[in-house]
Amino acid sequence: MPEELLHFVEEFALAYEGAGLPRSAGRILGWLMVCDPPEQNAAQLAQVLGASKASISTMTRLLVQMHLIERVPRRGSRQAYFRIRPGTWSERVRQGLAGLSLYKNLAEKGLKLLEKAPPAQRQRLEEMRDLYAFFEEELQGLFERYQRRKGA
Repeated sequence: MPEELLHFVEEFALAYEGAGLPRSAGRILGWLMVCDPPEQNAAQLAQVLGASKASISTMTRLLVQMHLIERVPRRGSRQAYFRIRPGTWSERVRQGLAGLSLYKNLAEKGLKLLEKAPPAQRQRLEEMRDLYAFFEEELQGLFERYQRRKGA
């Protein structure tokens, strides 16, 4: 692998490690973002990433469960091939937007419980609700604009 790609894969791995994924899963994601052909089998992943087949197996299973990558059949081959799942990044944004609603609704539930509480006690939940409501509304509109642009 060229040095620049190796560096990119490591940067990708560190970014996703910061988001809670194992670094080796991030390496797989990073490589699948730039490799040619876009489908790679476990042996190819192990070789290029310098990882054990057991690690590749565990991490690809995790990434498939997270819907970031998918298994793809290859005619005439019994091996599993993996690629970045088409639409995965849009789906991740949709899930993030749903998370905003979850947190906003949780804050609203807390505010109902503290309906008669002093303003100082309610302030933390109000701040949480207002922030998540703002981002939910703004990001939903932004995402819809992005989808329209991609469809055009």
